[in-house]
Amino acid sequence: MQPKTSYAKSGDVYIAYQVVGDGPFDLVFVPGAWSNIEWAWEEPLVARFLHRLASFSRLILFDKRGTGLSDRLAAVPDLEERMDDVRAVMDAAGSKRAALLGVSEGGPMSIQFAATYPDRAIALVLYGSFARFTAAPDYPFGTPVEALGNFVAMVDSGWGKGITGPLYGPTLGNDKHFAAWWSQAERTVASPSAALALIRMAAEIDVRSLLPAIQIPTLIMHRSGDLAVNVGASRYMAERIRGSRLVELPGADHFVFVGDQDGLVGEIEEFLTGVRHQQPVDRTLATIMFADIVSSTELAAKLGDERWTDLLERYYAIVRKQLTAFRGREIKTLGDGVLATFDGPARAIRSARAIREEVKGVGIDVRIGLHTGECELLENDIGGIAVHIADRVAATAQSAEVLVSSTVKDLVVGSGIQFADRGAHDLKGVPGQWQLYLVQ
Repeated sequence: MQPKTSYAKSGDVYIAYQVVGDGPFDLVFVPGAWSNIEWAWEEPLVARFLHRLASFSRLILFDKRGTGLSDRLAAVPDLEERMDDVRAVMDAAGSKRAALLGVSEGGPMSIQFAATYPDRAIALVLYGSFARFTAAPDYPFGTPVEALGNFVAMVDSGWGKGITGPLYGPTLGNDKHFAAWWSQAERTVASPSAALALIRMAAEIDVRSLLPAIQIPTLIMHRSGDLAVNVGASRYMAERIRGSRLVELPGADHFVFVGDQDGLVGEIEEFLTGVRHQQPVDRTLATIMFADIVSSTELAAKLGDERWTDLLERYYAIVRKQLTAFRGREIKTLGDGVLATFDGPARAIRSARAIREEVKGVGIDVRIGLHTGECELLENDIGGIAVHIADRVAATAQSAEVLVSSTVKDLVVGSGIQFADRGAHDLKGVPGQWQLYLVQ
């Protein structure tokens, strides 16, 4: 369940914020260039990350002015105006003092706040951040002018299509469900022109002179192969913030919620509380089904928005009917995809076959992948390597095919279900080769 969204007033501007958890101290999450605090909860990776932070703090989230649910503005705000929004949100949330977690472009704001209001900041955590955005003769860690120009051109031509996803989260590059969420996230956080204006504003950021003024405990975290922000930017800050601690994490992702999430949050928890707790994980064995419509983009373009929407509704009605008939549980839908689980692999196969046959009657072909394995139970979702395997199996399936892993095949011996061997496959992001079978 999403937390309630409220509004704080910063001058004449309304800033959207949420409060999650009831821990012993306040933690203000200062996002990167853009955010949407309600849409963020729709992605399980983000929701899990935020719940984890809220497990040891009273977490305060907000959208910067000009983005998300906060007031959209005619002019781009400067860093000082945006920094003052942190104070307004803290006041509205009843927070007198708080730790700050500044992510990416939220780092400079957090640095300026900590230097300006030392009586209100108890600690500073920076992740994937910088003191200056662009490169300079005395600062080689920033973004080169040519690279900045290429990024601006990319956003200008592809904003709203998830264009920034591969840069910020390369390890999720083949996760179509995350790609669909991030595409919509781009559209909900800012318009194309606003996104471009915010990038140009970020290019002017330089708070290097404030680093020696930081007097509070500071933790600086960065992934060593970050494709969006050079790890040298964090090393630079660590050398100039007295007593700060630098933690370099493996990986190339810039998204704070991707990769070894527990390890990253564990570092933050230990820094702020002095202890690190292992997050209990609920797991269950299930057969996981991914199903999506073949050539959906071309079909949607051919039919037009209204007819495509009607067809989707009929498709989902068929899927849900067959899930119910075979004791399946719908987890979520994204675009034209469906993720579901079953308590038995034979029922999952029969449900998949029934879906495949019935949707043909409305002019749709689907491809479906199945895998049985241990899943991590998240709030209204599931996670873990078994889910990724099922997703990759589905991506390997051809039109109107139900493809299963060898695990599923082995578990239905004696059921009478027939298979054709499709050979060994490399499933991207999954170790080893996997033997796949086509359901007859």
